[in-house]
Amino acid sequence: MITINSAMQQDNIKQLLEAINEEDITYKFKEKKGIQLIFDVTGDRDLAVRKAKDAIKATDWGHVLYFNVV
Repeated sequence: MITINSAMQQDNIKQLLEAINEEDITYKFKEKKGIQLIFDVTGDRDLAVRKAKDAIKATDWGHVLYFNVV
């Protein structure tokens, strides 16, 4: 499980991550708690965190977005 903290672009983050299926890493949105988006992940958790960060930063809106992934 990973948590992404972001006050903005939450719907875009959900769509982006649920579309990823690389290196046996998949994301499935589980729940929202305030600004936290909680995802169940398959595969290596540390790799999933890095891939999520990289995927968000690679978008037009992600490189200016304040967020963190834990």
